[in-house]
Amino acid sequence: MKKIKLVLDIFPILILSQTISFSQGIADDYKRADDLARITMSKVFYGNVRPSWIGNTGNLFYENLTPDGTEYLIVNAISKSKKPAFDQKRFVTAFESATGKKAETGKLPVRNIVFSEKLGSFAFNYDNYNWICNLKDYKIVKRDKVSERGPSGPYDWSFRDELANNPVVSPDKKWTAYIRNFNIWIRSDDNKEYQLSFDGGIGEYYSSYIRWSPGSKKLVSCRVKPAEKHMIHFIESSPDDQLQPKHYSFEYPKPGDALPQLFPQLFDADSKKHIKVDDSQLPNQYSINNIKWGKESRYFTFEYNKRGHQVYKVIKVDSETGICEVIINETSPTFIDYSGKKYRHDIEEAGEIIWASERDGWNHLYLYDSETGAVKQQITKGEWVVREVTFVDDSNRYIVFQAGGIEPGDPYFVHYYRINFDGSGLTRLTDGNGTHEASFSPDKKYFVDTWSRVDSPPVSVLRNAEDGSQIMVLEKADISRLMETGIKFPEPFSAKGRDGITDIWGIIIRPVNFDPAKKYPVIECVYAGPHSSHVPKSFRAFFGEMHQLAEIGFIVVQIDGMGTSNRSKAFHDVCWKNLKDAGFPDRILWLKAASEKYPYMDLDKVGIYGGSAGGQNAAGAVLFHPEFYKVSIAACGCHDNRMDKIWWNEQWMGWPVGEEYAQSSNVENAWRLKGKLLLINGEMDDNVDPASTEQLVDALIKAGKEFEYVFVPGARHISNGGTYGSRKRRDFFVKHLLGVDPPDWNMVEK
Repeated sequence: MKKIKLVLDIFPILILSQTISFSQGIADDYKRADDLARITMSKVFYGNVRPSWIGNTGNLFYENLTPDGTEYLIVNAISKSKKPAFDQKRFVTAFESATGKKAETGKLPVRNIVFSEKLGSFAFNYDNYNWICNLKDYKIVKRDKVSERGPSGPYDWSFRDELANNPVVSPDKKWTAYIRNFNIWIRSDDNKEYQLSFDGGIGEYYSSYIRWSPGSKKLVSCRVKPAEKHMIHFIESSPDDQLQPKHYSFEYPKPGDALPQLFPQLFDADSKKHIKVDDSQLPNQYSINNIKWGKESRYFTFEYNKRGHQVYKVIKVDSETGICEVIINETSPTFIDYSGKKYRHDIEEAGEIIWASERDGWNHLYLYDSETGAVKQQITKGEWVVREVTFVDDSNRYIVFQAGGIEPGDPYFVHYYRINFDGSGLTRLTDGNGTHEASFSPDKKYFVDTWSRVDSPPVSVLRNAEDGSQIMVLEKADISRLMETGIKFPEPFSAKGRDGITDIWGIIIRPVNFDPAKKYPVIECVYAGPHSSHVPKSFRAFFGEMHQLAEIGFIVVQIDGMGTSNRSKAFHDVCWKNLKDAGFPDRILWLKAASEKYPYMDLDKVGIYGGSAGGQNAAGAVLFHPEFYKVSIAACGCHDNRMDKIWWNEQWMGWPVGEEYAQSSNVENAWRLKGKLLLINGEMDDNVDPASTEQLVDALIKAGKEFEYVFVPGARHISNGGTYGSRKRRDFFVKHLLGVDPPDWNMVEK
């Protein structure tokens, strides 16, 4: 190798120069990778429609990036017209006069524009203040200061402090309910006080989160049996504001921990009586939540999530007797996805509830009688999934919802549909081969439908919300300048999974200088968190780290294997008490099928990387499948599910904590390591306990294994390892998959 003098744009914000000993090819690849973000920026025009509806006028406003700058448009759905929202030249003149600052048409330094309903003025933000522009004379007036958001604080995994709420006033303003000495008290509007409960104390007290009935005659509070808090501790070794380290601690419940138990109780304000509610139906709670009074105060309901997430009930309590009745009883032999798929909508006037369930193997909507608990109607049905309910029209008895899998092709593409409460009239509202995002007008008469694919740019259309008919095309993205950069769009690819029947979907990313005659090592970006699916479906000019790694000389892929969400219940259930699976049997088959079609994918050199749950997956690849995955980089991984937050891990791994936790643990299986492994984690990670990675480090050392470890002082949950971690990841793959020495960064001068 010879020494080469060059300038490298290593990161978008750093210009580095150095004399480095490594091949010209790698130098060019690194520079091209680092240039990608810059050269692809602002190269997509007419593709950023984000509508802002203007009341019930049928008008909407949006900003539009064009080759000549940003334009501002008003669309009228009734007249099917589009026009400039205001005269930019007149606005610039008025803006410069009002602020004393220069401005330029197409590059206005304003944001968050909001129009008045009569379109006579608009508000905007500039220089941390609100401003108003009157379009009659273009006079601009400075208003109040915009409330500033401070930096986001640490994650809060603690359970609610049930004694922290303020006194609660009844709807008729005649009573105030509060906690005194751990018991329920009420005070009348003439300041007379009454004690309603007498069994509260330090060990078992009443919640200050009190719900009054609509008629102000009854109130509900939960009797709380608290649990010991699980605290985790941090030492920040290198704080910015002092020399000495700092200590932090906060509550962080983990799988198997004791949890607070809440028992709803009923009180009568008029008679001053405690109406006992049976506790026997609420053992081993994960949570009691969503306490809601019926409209006529005849009953209240609450939701009971049993520990282990295999039983979920909606329970109704008679407000006169305190007698409980189960009106919805959801059960599963595996898990109920309460954290991702639960949906409930109460139709008070009709005495009905719309409820989501996977009981027939697919996520669908059901209509319940809230009086009897009987299922009146399965509203949606078929081998497809309801992804989300957009809105419910109680009066006209129809639902607009998002679903995947009804249309042929990629089952992850989201379309919007309309259906009646009785299951009739299923109508697709969106059209176009891709995934859709809709914005409905406040009166629900119109919506803007924007759709795209990873390999097809956005199209935005205005539609009628009743039948989805097209009113007018708003924009079609222009990517001609993006194409000039040579960037390769991801290719969607599907192959059969482990059962030989189910299609597994993913994407393939190639470098700008792709040569099909060459052999390319393969890198998989992995995240198998069961709470969702993760392969991108909509268009982006630049897919970040995946595109950058491809530029260095790799084929980069991302795949949704079995065990992730948004497919059938059976597809999802693969993760149950089995997070180590991570869909790897499907991923490996997918990669083999891809390499059969594209022989330039070298499956003798496969790497993998991921962060958080993906960090657990990436490390698991070289522990459980070292015959296939040769190089792994795992950042801030949840390497033992007993060490991570309670809700996420008990949702998929179950309760009580059983032997399955150890079987899926990277720590317990550290002795299996083959191949190359780089671990990264942040000292102050408040999402995944950093001790999880440190325990894997300890286990690997005790097993005599060779690996690398990057510990980042002061860093929080860095799923990509931060700037330094990204550099280490790139170099690690270059060294162990390409067989090339990366740059000597100690020779670099900033």
